[in-house]
Amino acid sequence: MSKKKEEDKIQETQENSEKESEVKIETTLKETEEKLLRSLAEIENQRRRFEKEIAEALEYGGFNFAKEMLGLLDNLQRAKISLKNDEQLKRSKDLEKFLNNLEIIEKDLTSTFKKNKITKIECLNKKFDPNFHQAMLEVENDDKEPGIVIQEMQSGYMMGQRLLRPAFVGISKKKAQNNDQKEQKKQT
Repeated sequence: MSKKKEEDKIQETQENSEKESEVKIETTLKETEEKLLRSLAEIENQRRRFEKEIAEALEYGGFNFAKEMLGLLDNLQRAKISLKNDEQLKRSKDLEKFLNNLEIIEKDLTSTFKKNKITKIECLNKKFDPNFHQAMLEVENDDKEPGIVIQEMQSGYMMGQRLLRPAFVGISKKKAQNNDQKEQKKQT
């Protein structure tokens, strides 16, 4: 009988060993499956990132070029104003022809901007928004509530949904007299 017990013990040990081996294999299989799923998820995330980067590159690839072209438009507009205000040129009969040619160039440039989703930010008589405007000065004005854009020194532009350049603006504020009077009333 003792031989029988030994054989049973050996068989039981072998069965336990086989069960442990199966458990180890199942555990390894589950771990490998989890690693594979994580790797597939990471590859999918990376693919999405690359697609997004490609789409942004196509949409905003000319961002820096567009920014520099705004300087050209600004200079063209300044040249027109300068020519219109020059006393000697005002007497010239060819001034209007020259200004008309500059306006054609300006219209072509703004048309090209529109085709490329570059739009001017409309800001006059709107509430100051630091996301689109850069305040250059405050102007005392009792006709408007404080924080309203009442002057535009340089136009701002958007390229699609991105800010290409903020508008440089002057915003309204209440006259200083009113503030001084309010402070005097508080003190009395």
